[in-house]
Amino acid sequence: MIQFILNDKDISTSFPQGSVLLDFIRNELHLTGTKEGCREGDCGACTVLLGEIKDDGLQYKYINSCLMPLGDVHSKHVVTIEGLNREDLTPIQKAFVEEGGTQCGFCTPGFIVSLTGYFLINQNYKSLEAIDSMNGNICRCTGYSGIKRAAEKVVSNFNSSENEDLKLDRLTQSQIIPDYFKGIEKRLNELNKKLEPEVSIDGYDQYEFLISGGTDLYVQKWESLINSKVNLISAEKKFSFIEEVDGKIKIGSTTTISELEYSPLLNKYLPEFQNYLKLFGSIPIRNRATVGGNIVNASPIGDMTNILLVLDSTVHITDRKNKREVPLKNFFRAYKTLDLNENELVEAVSFSIPKTNSRFNFEKISKRTFLDIASVNSSIYIETNENRILEVHISAGGVAPIPLYLTNTIEFLTGKEIESQIVEQASQVAQSEISPISDARGSAEYKSLLLRQLIFAHFVKLFPEFVDDWVVV
Repeated sequence: MIQFILNDKDISTSFPQGSVLLDFIRNELHLTGTKEGCREGDCGACTVLLGEIKDDGLQYKYINSCLMPLGDVHSKHVVTIEGLNREDLTPIQKAFVEEGGTQCGFCTPGFIVSLTGYFLINQNYKSLEAIDSMNGNICRCTGYSGIKRAAEKVVSNFNSSENEDLKLDRLTQSQIIPDYFKGIEKRLNELNKKLEPEVSIDGYDQYEFLISGGTDLYVQKWESLINSKVNLISAEKKFSFIEEVDGKIKIGSTTTISELEYSPLLNKYLPEFQNYLKLFGSIPIRNRATVGGNIVNASPIGDMTNILLVLDSTVHITDRKNKREVPLKNFFRAYKTLDLNENELVEAVSFSIPKTNSRFNFEKISKRTFLDIASVNSSIYIETNENRILEVHISAGGVAPIPLYLTNTIEFLTGKEIESQIVEQASQVAQSEISPISDARGSAEYKSLLLRQLIFAHFVKLFPEFVDDWVVV
């Protein structure tokens, strides 16, 4: 049985774990305020809030219910637009009306849920952050100006507070959220105490699908997942962590992109990392997409994989009984073919802590700067002594059947001094390593040119003191 709280109601259902939360909300419970739009996590019309007990407290995030397996809401709190409504309008809904933030109204519930989530999740409120909190929601009518004004109005009328303990009281008193929210944490704790402990299973080969974040799997195969025997790997909390161990950073496979984004450990050693992760999709997608899912998806243009390659990462694999390790650069054998047996899964990924003389950069070319899949992406990790390259790792995505580690280019650059001629020659070596194909994201010739430009871009950005006389064409 799947047991959770939906708005203010306790739910218990025997529906299949792999069925979609959106369908259960609309078809079984007839809460139709949550809309079905793109069914790909792109439009945000199906956005709901998801609360769970974590680190001894109740934490909320907003997710796309069209990509959410029903089993993953077990022991959690799901909030739809109906769970926010009052007899009169909430301050957020009122601001949308007053500022012309809604026209046809189809997308409006998703916007309201996302903006309400912003106030519920954060302590200090800023207009630009409030607007950005809705970056997973699309509106075809308004041109967004009214929506932005509505967010600014609510922020200006609601003061920030440093006191986390009083936040729920302030939000309920201001009628941004209903009063029942104040009792949810206690109810979830009581529910968790009653739930049966997880039954240990020897292997993973008995399942038809292993689901982590599901942000791509539910786009590609949702009809197959509904009644299949699935294992929700994302529910296994032992696979969700970011830790420093023996000079390495180790990341559990079900750790989400959002958790990476706000990790103090990663931001300590890779301070620019947070900005790059904002290119990985909308907030609701980053709240669900996982590191392990991105690796095992084996997309030739996976952003996370692209970065992990240049950090010379190791993949930790388990079948519950045994463990083994594989360098990430050797993990991809062919298109969508991995060094992974049927009864195994990726448990974690690890890499050495970057050295003080190192620099790191990620570049991505896509039709849209944000919320888009790359045409070509590339990362670099480089250690230098003045301008001499001591160690370097370069990856390339979108130019081969697998996420590509540029072995020959790396060998060419190691030991060289950074200058325009050397980088030009390195880009030529890289051209000999790739095998792009023409598709919807560009011709083979175009992708080859993009990779050349991205290699130049790495050095222009990281070593401007050596590139004053360069012209990138």
